[in-house]
Amino acid sequence: MKFYADLHIHSPYSRATSSRLSLEELYASGRIKGIQVIGTGDCLHPARLAECREKLKDEGTGLFTLKQKYCSVAADLVPQGRTGEVRFMPTVEVSCIYRRSGRVRKVHNVICFPSIDAALRARKRLEKIGNLNADGRPIIGLDSRNLLEIALEADPAALFIPAHIWTPWFSVLGSKSGFDSIGECFGDLTRHIYAVETGLSSDPAMNRRLSSLDPFALVSFSDAHSPAKLGRECTLFDTDLSYPALYRALAEKKNPGLAGTVEFFPEEGKYHVDGHRTCGVRFTPKETAAAKGCCPVCGRQLTVGVLSRVEELADRREAAATPKSRPYRNLIPLREVIAESLDCGGETKKATQAYERIIAEVGSEFSVLLDAPIADIAAAGGEVVAEGVRRMRKGEVNINPGFDGEFGTIELFTADERGNNKTRSGIRAPINS
Repeated sequence: MKFYADLHIHSPYSRATSSRLSLEELYASGRIKGIQVIGTGDCLHPARLAECREKLKDEGTGLFTLKQKYCSVAADLVPQGRTGEVRFMPTVEVSCIYRRSGRVRKVHNVICFPSIDAALRARKRLEKIGNLNADGRPIIGLDSRNLLEIALEADPAALFIPAHIWTPWFSVLGSKSGFDSIGECFGDLTRHIYAVETGLSSDPAMNRRLSSLDPFALVSFSDAHSPAKLGRECTLFDTDLSYPALYRALAEKKNPGLAGTVEFFPEEGKYHVDGHRTCGVRFTPKETAAAKGCCPVCGRQLTVGVLSRVEELADRREAAATPKSRPYRNLIPLREVIAESLDCGGETKKATQAYERIIAEVGSEFSVLLDAPIADIAAAGGEVVAEGVRRMRKGEVNINPGFDGEFGTIELFTADERGNNKTRSGIRAPINS
């Protein structure tokens, strides 16, 4: 069966996250959005572990269901008629900050466990090294290679996925504190890395320009800090609903269980191009090279974004097909499509009412964005919103790309079109940086 999975998320126990990231809220959001496997997030934190043990039921598949009494609590959050299975997987993101080869390295990694007991074993080891109680995404002075070793000792079936691998400040290939290859980071244990997370600022085509990434499956997850952000990127599987099936889909080169990914438009990610946010400077790689990497306003070093970093490490001019290549589609979250189409804020009453009506009448958010007939969307949400969805599917978007921690901005309609509330077919071409 085909289903979407979002395994990189957080809980209320991580810094700068929503208080609404309970398992009940995630269950409800998964049903609304059409996501069937969701990471628990922060499963090494004692409070999140306690919540998992109290609220989740082991189905004997390595995945967990929400106990019925907690499903009932979440029922009021789900539009009538929205049904679907939701499973949970124990997951955590760990921030490793350490010195290697004379440099400070800051690498974020996602660990997926096949059982709560495995998470408990990992916690027992790691609490001797760092404080696991202060933050749901713990910061540990441990080499990423050694964290991988501990995860595998906790359970050989643990999935270890380097997170948002291109982010400048906190990733395995980041320009500020990473490495030049996955193998350089993980050394003799690299063979136990089966997948890498591309992050919001890159897409599979960018990653497939590096032959060093050929051995790895490319996955995408949301890194959600609130239920609303769940599924802004996701991975599509075609397997049984079980942990072993997901594991094999990523680990086995010819396994067809990994079916593809759903991606941000990478330009919308907040580190896509180079720049200096304080000075409002946003540069393409060529402009950065011409400026010798310095901000023309203040003279400080620019933050080198993902596009430049890919260009630096790539050994191919174009993406290459590999045994682990899979199709992908770019999307804009439905609330953002509605807000842009109706020229209002995404959290306004107007946008919320339109969102809830479309979900109730048409289907889950992923169904609306990717598959539902445009006529059905128009009947529920109006022709302007339907046209916004159509343009998103066709890639008819204009984006000012993100830089130095600031998200890019997307336009589906010109200012004139929004002002006239029309749905003319003409629109500026997509950015081509």
